[in-house]
Order: sequence, then C-alpha cells, then structure tokens
Amino acid sequence: MQTTPVLPRQAAAPARRTVRRFGLPTATALVMGNIIGGGIFMLPAAVAPYGTVSLLAFAVLTVGAIALALVFGKLARRNPRTGGPYVYAREAFGDFAGFLSAWSYWITTWVSNAALAVAAVGYLDVLLPIQHSLPLTIGAALVLQWLPALANLAGTRYVGAVQVVSTVLKFIPLALVAIGGLFFFDPSKVGPFDASGSGWLGGMSASAAILLFSYLGVESAAMSAGEVRDPERNVGRASVLGTVGAAVVYLLGTLAVFGTVAHTQLVHSTAPFTDAVDAMFGGSWGGTAIAVAALVSMTGALNGWTLLAAQAPYAAARDGLFPSVFAVQRRGVPVYGVLISVGLASLLTVLNFASGAKGAFEILVLVTSFTATVPYLLSTAAQLYWLIRGEADRVSRGRLARDAALGLGAFAFSLWLLAGAGYAAVYQGVLFLFAGILVYVWMAGRRARAA
Repeated sequence: MQTTPVLPRQAAAPARRTVRRFGLPTATALVMGNIIGGGIFMLPAAVAPYGTVSLLAFAVLTVGAIALALVFGKLARRNPRTGGPYVYAREAFGDFAGFLSAWSYWITTWVSNAALAVAAVGYLDVLLPIQHSLPLTIGAALVLQWLPALANLAGTRYVGAVQVVSTVLKFIPLALVAIGGLFFFDPSKVGPFDASGSGWLGGMSASAAILLFSYLGVESAAMSAGEVRDPERNVGRASVLGTVGAAVVYLLGTLAVFGTVAHTQLVHSTAPFTDAVDAMFGGSWGGTAIAVAALVSMTGALNGWTLLAAQAPYAAARDGLFPSVFAVQRRGVPVYGVLISVGLASLLTVLNFASGAKGAFEILVLVTSFTATVPYLLSTAAQLYWLIRGEADRVSRGRLARDAALGLGAFAFSLWLLAGAGYAAVYQGVLFLFAGILVYVWMAGRRARAA
C-alpha cells in the first residue's frame, strides 16, 4: 500500500527570528478593514427587493463567518506561521493542496484589488470629476493602488498604522448612519418581510447569495500570523472581533437605511447611504460625505489586501512551491510579492479601462468569489482532518464534540459560499485554479532535478 508521508510541523520552513509587529488592535483592524470594503455602500439597495428577510440572512451568515473565524484561530494556535490557509492545507494534505490554496488565494487578492481600484474611481469622480478623461481615470486608479503598496513597502509597522486609521475613519461615517438612523427610523418606510413573494426561505437564500461575499477577509489575521504578537491567542481573537465588528456595522447600517429610505425608492437606489443621509439631515451633501467615506473604506481595504496578496505566495515560496523571488522580505513585508501583485492588478485595471471590456472584467471579479472559497474549504477540512486523525484524544469529549461541530459548521458555510458564486463563476474559477498546475509542475520539476 502506498502511503502519503505526513509533513512535520514547520519542517520545510527555515528557522527565522520574526519581530511580531501586529498587536490585537491592529490585527482586529486588519480583519475588519478587509471585510468592510466598498460593497457595504450598495448592500441595502441590493437586498431591498427581498425585503427584511435579508436581515435574517445576515444573522445566519454572521454565525457561519464567526465559526470560520474560530476555526482559523484554532489552526493558527497549532501552526502560527505567515500564510494562514496555505500553511494549514499543506501541513494536513501535502504540497499540492498547499499550492492550490496559495495559488487560489493569490488570484483572489490581486484581481480584487483591481476591482476595488475601479470602484474607488467612481466615488472619486463625485469629488473630482475625472471620468471624462481616460488618462486621468487610469492615472487615478493606479494611484489608488500604488499608494497602499508604498505603505506596505515601508514596513508592517506602517501597514498597521494605515489600517487602524482607515478603519476608524471609515467606521465613523458608517456608525453615524447606523446609529443616527435609528433616531430617524420610520417603520412605515420598511418594506414587507418577503418582498419577492417567493417565500421567506427562498427570499433568505436569494439575499444570502448576494451577502455571502461580504464576509471575505475573515482569514486576514491568520494570513499574517507570522507578524502578529502572540498569534496563538491573538489570531483567533482578532478574527472573531473583526468579524463581529463588521457584522454589527453591516446589520445596523442596513437596518437604518431600511427605516429612513422608502422601500419603493430603495429598490431603485444607486446610492442608498447617500439617500439615507439626505433623508435624515436634509440637503444634498450626503453624496459628498458618502463618497469620502467610500474612498477611505476602499483605500483601507486596498492597504490590507495588498499585504495579503504578498503573504500567500511568500509562505509558498519559502517552501519551494512558488518562485523564490516571492520569499524576499524586508521590514516584515515580502517586497517582490507586493510589487508583482500590484503590477498585475495595475495591468488588469489599465486593460479594463483601455478596452472598455467591463463585461470581461466583471467575469474576472466573479471568478474571485470562487477562488476565495477554495482556501476556506481546505482549511476547514484540515481542522477536521486533525480531529479525525486523533490529535484531539488529549482533550475532553465535550471539547472534541464542540470542535467537530465548529469545523463542520465552517465547512458547510464555505460550501454555501461556493454555491453562492454561481455556475459560471465555478466553471471559470476551476479553469483559473487548474491553470496554476503548470506553475506547480515547473517548481516540482526543478526541486526534483536539484535533488
């Protein structure tokens, strides 16, 4: 019988003294800032056609996201290395599973950064009309990508500072709408519970498909575990605190908009938070205020995702599964990982604007909804693998049952994320995923020849 050798913990990674620069507040800000991007400013209008049943979908999704966050915390306690999902998949299932996790996550990060920059230009146009000029539009999108990249290249200390500041700045206007809206809440403006008429279960599932990807980023602290102080404790805490904080903002913000903007207006709104601010305080300054908040939010998300775009290939490169250039690190940041990822995102952005192929770009963005869930599934499967293998024999039966239920719940949540991506995204995502096999074959062949 042929058996697969089990890799010893951290055996493939050389020893390295790491200066842990992220405390619990910074790690929490990284998680919360990456989860809350620019999508929150459109979420209330996107789910309004389904009615207030979408709030129930929010609650269910939050439970699943917290379960996933707890699983990442447990896995980080076992192996607190930078790379998060890649590290967990490789340790449990070997090099190939680890490579697929890293490759899939890397695609997600830099394509998502291109999408964030394109969306941010739309909000920037509210403040500085630039979209009448293609060169100005492209230049603004590139600046929005490279400023966070420069912050990353300056070192993890600056990444953390930018992330904390941007999270606080984005939280203030969102909290203003979320909390202030409760004082202007008008029940007569709230739409029906099941506005779609498809039954509450159908409405909840349909709205959940839209909301599912609002929680991408829950793995952010685990991905940067090598830079987090006391990662065995702080990664799990930061993951849960950041997820809960984002969920509170999402839920209260959506509820406030539901209660301040008439349902018939909300279903056709292109700027629901702007409409809510105008309804609460009058005037027409809501568009400017929300545009500023959206820009801050997206810039913070770009800052955090730029770091994650470098961390996934960095961990794989240290194990010989990605080209070695990705393993070069300075000031706690993989320098070439940042440059290559931002360069690819910039190229995709320029091609999008220059060709006008917005349909093709949207397809690429949709693919990331699939590629993001592959590392989640492999990570939760790794947690279940360690439980089944018997490493949990030393813990009580009650704790074992709790950990098993948590792992199964997180796995089910990841499958739900995958199902919500849709058939087209899964089909094309599989093509993107397996295209990386050529890279794996090249690196594996070089290792075998060297050996």
